[in-house]
Amino acid sequence: MPSLKEVRSRIVSVNSTKQITAAMKMVSAAKLRRAQDAIVRMRPYAEKLQTILGNVSASLDSSEGVYSAQREVKKVLLVPIVSNRGLAGAFNTQVFRLVRKAINDAKANGQEVSIMPIGKKAMDLYRRSGMLDNSLPTDLATLFDGLNFDKTAPVAELLMKQFAEGNYDRVVLFYNKFKNAAVQVTTEEQYLPIAPAEQKAEGGAKTDHIMEPDRATIVEGIIPKSLKIQLYKALLDSHAAEHGARMTAMHKATDNADSLLKDLKLTYNKARQASITNEILEIVGGAEALKG
Repeated sequence: MPSLKEVRSRIVSVNSTKQITAAMKMVSAAKLRRAQDAIVRMRPYAEKLQTILGNVSASLDSSEGVYSAQREVKKVLLVPIVSNRGLAGAFNTQVFRLVRKAINDAKANGQEVSIMPIGKKAMDLYRRSGMLDNSLPTDLATLFDGLNFDKTAPVAELLMKQFAEGNYDRVVLFYNKFKNAAVQVTTEEQYLPIAPAEQKAEGGAKTDHIMEPDRATIVEGIIPKSLKIQLYKALLDSHAAEHGARMTAMHKATDNADSLLKDLKLTYNKARQASITNEILEIVGGAEALKG
């Protein structure tokens, strides 16, 4: 049985950890409310726009639909979107696992793979992988510092430029989609080329559109803006999912600390009782020795 001093030290340590995890839970809960409101407002618009984007893209020919051009896939750009900090359970690990599967599948098909990580944890992981493209930015972790559309638009423009110039034949996003505070859905989403509506899992039936004012305006203005919104939506989803995952992880950690404290206090009381019993036995034994 451990000594009283050792048990007391563990109780103090666990109690300090519990206070930290409880505080982090409250901070994440406050941030989650704002992030959840942002994605809940954005998602219906972004999903409807994505469906329209697929329908419009399907009606354009190869010369008009530069962002929907289906080429032989030789080079693939994977964009994992994760957090800048840990202590969020399996939030980042789930994305990394999905990316690793995509890398293996692409290499099995003879495709060259590059990675453009968004989030400090992804940059730390892939920095030594040899798959980072030096022509792409490496400071994208700052996107989550005051996340807004204006900060994400240049990143979307860069991805569109890389695809339009033929540097990559396919661009794929990997992120956690926010469902609720306790559930995040790891998602693999083709960003470019734009998949026709009938190829999307939730795209619904293909619909013909009357284009106003003309096709050129649609291609030059609306489609690029729609792609920017799709990337912004993915970042909002990941941002909200991160706070949900961290709040859940810290809630579980606090509960585990409570359970551990109960066990430690029971151990401490047993050790204290045993110590008192030993002292009584020593006093009784000494008294008996004096009588003899």
